[in-house]
Amino acid sequence: MKPILIDSGPLIALFNRSDKYHSVSVEFIKKNKRQLVTSVANITEVVYVLDFSREAQTAFLRWISLSSIKIEKIESEEIEQLCDLFEKYHDVPMDFADACMVYLGDKLSTNEIATIDSDFEIYRLKGRKPFKNVIK
Repeated sequence: MKPILIDSGPLIALFNRSDKYHSVSVEFIKKNKRQLVTSVANITEVVYVLDFSREAQTAFLRWISLSSIKIEKIESEEIEQLCDLFEKYHDVPMDFADACMVYLGDKLSTNEIATIDSDFEIYRLKGRKPFKNVIK
């Protein structure tokens, strides 16, 4: 069974009770039985956004270290492909974490993603395959 990519948004919402996606993110994590995959860029983004609380940041990092979420490496020789994505989506506010998710979708041959980011309705995998959001 192919993994599900998990974007920063649901991870942020898990550790921010005031986030409007908190309960849906918690419910997704509780019910999910498949391998979840993210990138170190997404981990960095989550910690940055949780900067309102050192406790939330620490809780998130501890949770990641104990969870079964796989942090997929992106090697330096793969960065050029992220640059290609930035060029392709120059008119969409694609950030580094988003580019990593699109790249990993291609690399891992999966189009399923847990996200709250509507930009993934625009992004396409190779062969113009759309993403399927499994959290909304």
